[in-house]
Amino acid sequence: MSAELWTYSLVSVFLVSIVSFIGVITLSMSDRLLKKMLLFLVSFSAGALFGGAFFHLIPEATEASGITTAAAYVVLGLLVFFILEKFVHWRHCHVPTSKEHPHPLGIMNLVGDGFHNFIDGVVIAASYLVSIPLGMATTFAVLLHEVPQEIGDFGILLHAGFKKTKALLFNFASALAAVLGALVTLVIGTRVAGITEVMIPFTAGGFIYIAGSDLIPELHKESAPAKSVIQFLAIVLGVALMVAFTLIE
Repeated sequence: MSAELWTYSLVSVFLVSIVSFIGVITLSMSDRLLKKMLLFLVSFSAGALFGGAFFHLIPEATEASGITTAAAYVVLGLLVFFILEKFVHWRHCHVPTSKEHPHPLGIMNLVGDGFHNFIDGVVIAASYLVSIPLGMATTFAVLLHEVPQEIGDFGILLHAGFKKTKALLFNFASALAAVLGALVTLVIGTRVAGITEVMIPFTAGGFIYIAGSDLIPELHKESAPAKSVIQFLAIVLGVALMVAFTLIE
C-alpha cells in the first residue's frame, strides 16, 4: 500500500475531525441567523450525500461486483444504519437544543457520535482503497454533512452543562474516532480481499439513509415557500457538485 494512499486517507479524516471545532463560531450568531445557515447547510449536505451515493459509490460498486451484489450491500447499509439509530441511539440532528427540541444527555451523545465518526473514517479510507478521486469525493460528502452535525453536537454538550472549552475538547476527541476508523480500514484492507467491494455499496446505503431519514424530514419542518425554494436549490447544488467530481475520476 502506497504512502500516498495513507497520506490522503489520514489527512482527509483529520480534516473531518477538525470540523468539530466549528461549533464555537455559532456562539456569536443570533438564533435567526443560525437557523438560516443550518437550513442551507442541511439541504446542501443532503444533496451531496445523495450525489455521492448515486453518482460515485453505487456505480463503482456495480462495476466491481455486479448489480445484484451491490444492491444487496446497499440495502445492508440502510438496515445497519437503521439499527444504529434505533437501538444505539445514534441520532443525526441539526437543530439546536431547546425545551421544545431536547437531545440525549451529553455523554450519550459523545458515545454515539464517536461511533458515527469511526464509521466516517472507515468509509473514507475504504473509498481511497478504490481510488484517490473516489476517496476525495467521499470525503467531500462526509465533510459537508459534518458541518451542521458538529454544530448540533456542540449545542448538545453546552445544553448538557459542559463548559465551552470542555465541550470543544470532548467533541474533538469524539471526532478523532474517524482517524482510528481509517487506520483500522487501511491495515485490514491490505489483508482482507474484497473489503472495498463490501464497504463501498454499504457506504452508499448509509449515505442514502442519513440523507433520506435524517436530513430530508428535518427540511420538511420548514414549509415557507421561499425557504423551500432555497432548500431545493441547495439540494440540487449539492448533487451538482458531486456530479462535477465525476470529471476527475
